[in-house]
Amino acid sequence: MPGVSTFRSTLVRAAWGALAGLLSAYTALAVAELVAGLVRPAAGPVTVVGGAVIDRTPAPVKDFAIRTFGENDKTALQLGILAILGLIACALGILALSRPRAGAAGVLLFGIVGAVAALSRPDSTGIGDVLPSVVGALAGALVLYLLAAKAVQAPAPAGAGGWSRRGFLTAAGVTAVAATSAGALGRYFGGRQGQGAVASRESLVLPEPASPAPAVPAGVQLKVPGITAFTTPNSDFYRVDTALTVPKVDAGTWRLRIHGKGVTRPRTYTLDQLLARPLIERDITLTCVSNEVGGPYIGSARWLGVPLADLLEEAGVRPPSKGGRADQLVARSVDGMTLGSPVEDVMDGRDAMLAVGMNGDPLPFDHGFPVRMLVPGLYGYVSACKWIEDIELTTFDAYDPYWVKRKWARRAPIKTQSRIDTPKPFARPTAGTVTVAGVAWAQHRGITRVQIRVDDGPWQDADLAAQAGVDTWRQWSYRWNATPGGHNITVRATDGTGQTQTEQRTRTIPDGASGRHSVFVTVT
Repeated sequence: MPGVSTFRSTLVRAAWGALAGLLSAYTALAVAELVAGLVRPAAGPVTVVGGAVIDRTPAPVKDFAIRTFGENDKTALQLGILAILGLIACALGILALSRPRAGAAGVLLFGIVGAVAALSRPDSTGIGDVLPSVVGALAGALVLYLLAAKAVQAPAPAGAGGWSRRGFLTAAGVTAVAATSAGALGRYFGGRQGQGAVASRESLVLPEPASPAPAVPAGVQLKVPGITAFTTPNSDFYRVDTALTVPKVDAGTWRLRIHGKGVTRPRTYTLDQLLARPLIERDITLTCVSNEVGGPYIGSARWLGVPLADLLEEAGVRPPSKGGRADQLVARSVDGMTLGSPVEDVMDGRDAMLAVGMNGDPLPFDHGFPVRMLVPGLYGYVSACKWIEDIELTTFDAYDPYWVKRKWARRAPIKTQSRIDTPKPFARPTAGTVTVAGVAWAQHRGITRVQIRVDDGPWQDADLAAQAGVDTWRQWSYRWNATPGGHNITVRATDGTGQTQTEQRTRTIPDGASGRHSVFVTVT
């Protein structure tokens, strides 16, 4: 039937065009990765476009991504970008069958998008960052133009003039092999650029602290199966940030600058200079503002670092309560991220520090090597700058950091919260004595009481584990005489100021979630 034959011929033709488009996109990305590996790995088009997407994504959407994908949110974003790019590449390939110049121009347009995104990034180094996107797009456009010309006559039998199907597939195969080789070389060269940073971390020996952390009291860790460990291993510590590519900074070339309003003696420090200073060691629990009620984005570690207040005082900084001109400390990361902390909180005597060690080791790259900032009692987005390289003193009226520009609160003390670790939601424990246990936290205030309620019954006091300090979470447990049937278990905590955790539910935006965690179980 002529109609069916024509339809099949059209489908085959579109398939060749789509394949040509996909190969052109693959070539563009592979060549771009090669150029980025030679110039700067962070300038790869997927990385810069992904970063630009993150920067322009509304806060509620980011919050949804973190809730939905957790620490895989960046992987999900990159896969989404690649999927969209693949679909557009297929469309451009089909277009190129009849209009090869238009298809190639479409590929070049994406190169321009990548170049603009690269220049818009806070850590852009200038014109060199546009090269990966531009060179990659040129290579992809050339491949599409040539393959599309071959694909038009690909179904023709050998010897009938033009290119045979075998000729097209041969050209496609050569293109795929060449692109794969370019991508592999790009990853190799990019990896070599990070070798200095890896070597500097591996050779770093942390000095003994001048002020060691107090010994963890006996009884801090309850012997209850399923409860969260008091100290979170580095490999299990949560990671929430906007970096699609984790910065790998060479400790030997790293510098920290302190400057700005009220700084009478600007300073620049090397890592060796910081390590030569008296260091403090403290157990501190960190919490992400994106942590939902009962969520996982909280962890506790033993941190080693330089007291931040000492560095600020040496630079001539005074807190506002003592006549200081600046009320905001803006910390900048090597990738351009900015976080703003109240100067008063940083200098009020709490153990705010520039951390160099985590649980006895140099900071992992994921958590800010070589130096990160942390301030107990404040959510991470206003205190825990990773890969820090610059501290500027300013005012809240004069400057809005990254997250504040996206409608998050300027000041964000951590809210009193608690979580049930065991039993898990929808568990089916056996009737009798069931241990309900979990953790509670109110950094810089401490936890003084935890209570449990089953269904609509009265609040009952839980047993508290020993407290390691007001800046750490605290474990608790409650022995419940469970009766058969479905039950709802709710927990609430009271902090060191006497404030009891509110039952009012709020989302994470703009200054952290509130409410009481509960789990439903069925007792058999």
